[in-house]
Amino acid sequence: LNECIQCGKCTGGCPVALRTNLNIRRMVYDSKITDMLEPLAQAVEIWDCTACNTCTSRCPKGLKPFELMVGLREIFIKQGKIQPTVQEALESIYQVGNPWYKPRNRRSEWMQGLNVNIAKPKQHVENLIFVCCTIAYDSEVQFIAKNLVKVLNKAKVDYGFIGDEETCCAGEAYNLGEKGLFQIIRENNEQLLNSYNCKRIVTISPHCYSTFCNQYQNLKVEVVHYTHLLKELIDSNTVKLVRSLPESIVYHDPCFLGKQNNVYEEPRYLLTKIPGAKLLEFERRKERSLCCEGGCGKMWVDSESVKERLAEIRVRDAKELCANLIAVACPFCYFTLNDALITTGLSNEIRVTDILGILPDLIE
Repeated sequence: LNECIQCGKCTGGCPVALRTNLNIRRMVYDSKITDMLEPLAQAVEIWDCTACNTCTSRCPKGLKPFELMVGLREIFIKQGKIQPTVQEALESIYQVGNPWYKPRNRRSEWMQGLNVNIAKPKQHVENLIFVCCTIAYDSEVQFIAKNLVKVLNKAKVDYGFIGDEETCCAGEAYNLGEKGLFQIIRENNEQLLNSYNCKRIVTISPHCYSTFCNQYQNLKVEVVHYTHLLKELIDSNTVKLVRSLPESIVYHDPCFLGKQNNVYEEPRYLLTKIPGAKLLEFERRKERSLCCEGGCGKMWVDSESVKERLAEIRVRDAKELCANLIAVACPFCYFTLNDALITTGLSNEIRVTDILGILPDLIE
């Protein structure tokens, strides 16, 4: 960060700066003074950052200002000053392999009643599916994994799930500042994932996808998001969408899929293939997409700001577009936007669902 020229593009583009006192430019400047690091680590604004990557994408020097927020959180945690919700999530990841304190042996309960292929180490499988802690344990979003199974089975795709051996990718542990825990989990996961004889790893959550692609160092195979796989299946006519869905759909770019990894076209491609649907676009989309505030540990740390949440702004934008369906490709976006529909009173006019909540019912 010593190369920072203090142009202010980071703060100028930061979506969280719309509702909090987070000034990433000023923090980068102050962080160059060694004596300022500990005082900066006490600032409540460091917990407002969502790692949406806007600051990095706008930086003319190619710097990663949001990594400063992670570093300051690490200092805060090492001082033993940690919010109870954060401490509980981190302890849970360490003890039971997920941030929700759910038993390891119940990670695959969502599979009950489904014909699910379980991969075995050393046995070849084309697509090794990595579910995500939240989708595996939270009944509200388990439909995402269940519907993926239905699509894969219909298309006769060679796939396998890991099952109860799967454990947290620890991306959120890193974002919360617990880099030591992240390194332990990363090494264990690399060993586990590399024990499978697969062509590639398919993640359901953008957060796992981003963590594997950008922070894991020793994975032996390609990592893709489920939208990559579904696009391939539709391109090859292995999957055909034949039933009509006369809805006005607007797609919300998850930061960890879009701005973090430049995956913009695959989700939109899937939505354009829906017969009868009209695909709308937010004014703030793709590289300029408005963050929902669900990433970088924000599921466990709430902002002290009482101003309108970004997710609330997002659903109001959807109403102005006359959209009746907001499509997402991330469980955290699903939660934040659905909550925003309730707080804004728009839940009777607009609904939010994952792309995998749409496609399976339309397949031949």
